[in-house]
Amino acid sequence: MIKAVKDRVWAFDAEWVPDLLAGRLLYDIPEDVSDPEAIMRVMWEKGGATEEDPTPFLKLVQCRVVSIAAVERRVKTNGEIVVHLLSLPRDPADENERLESSVLGTFLDAIGEHRPQLVGYNSQQSDLSIFVQRGMVLGLRAAGFSRRPEKPWEGIDYFARGSDWNIDLRDVLAGFGRGIPSLHELAVQAGVPGKMEVDGNEVARLWLEGRYAEIVAYNEYDALTTYLVWLRVAHFAGHFSKTEYAEEQQRLRALVERESESSERAHLRAYLEEWDRLSARISAQPR
Repeated sequence: MIKAVKDRVWAFDAEWVPDLLAGRLLYDIPEDVSDPEAIMRVMWEKGGATEEDPTPFLKLVQCRVVSIAAVERRVKTNGEIVVHLLSLPRDPADENERLESSVLGTFLDAIGEHRPQLVGYNSQQSDLSIFVQRGMVLGLRAAGFSRRPEKPWEGIDYFARGSDWNIDLRDVLAGFGRGIPSLHELAVQAGVPGKMEVDGNEVARLWLEGRYAEIVAYNEYDALTTYLVWLRVAHFAGHFSKTEYAEEQQRLRALVERESESSERAHLRAYLEEWDRLSARISAQPR
């Protein structure tokens, strides 16, 4: 399972939507087709859309990263443990910050600088893959993120399967085929909020409607959930005692409560309410 908990952990999640320029270039969509939704429809049709699934999952390289959120757990040199909620774009109303090159470039630069232990859900197959593919498309340089040691155990390696530095919870917890659980299925049974008001399939609609702040909010929910599931896995694997695990959850809760007091993150109150609701239901039916 999880071999170690490093001094700096980033439990992260990313959101992406069909890239309009990719659609134009790949399917020779003329410039006089100006409706973004019409371009996306072409991309989904080419991607195998059906009546039952009108917005199929597109190849990652055809999508643009619109938001990345992470919960950071850091152990300071004095032993103090602090947690932070980070998200990009920092200001969803700022057009320049919304640029994919800004969102992705900022995150990859931060990884290269701080070299955290990454934690995601399906991050090997999806998140890291789209980071690399879109980074190449955009012409970004991410030397720190890309740097690999000669042997995985000789340094930080985000690309080696089973690396201590890139924990994919789906790989750690999943079964095979139809037995693979979603993050939502794992989370809610553990008393952790899963999907909230928005589903991943709705991100493209929110983006088309210019509701960027709601995308970031949804992204933050998933980052928090990924972190809480990681805490539970780390506890299961013996890295936190029962008391330490309770303290870690309380530390995260205090962060969410504190952040929810600001107008920019008032949406986090809904996360706390759902957390309390699930905890109460589970407590009422001992297993």
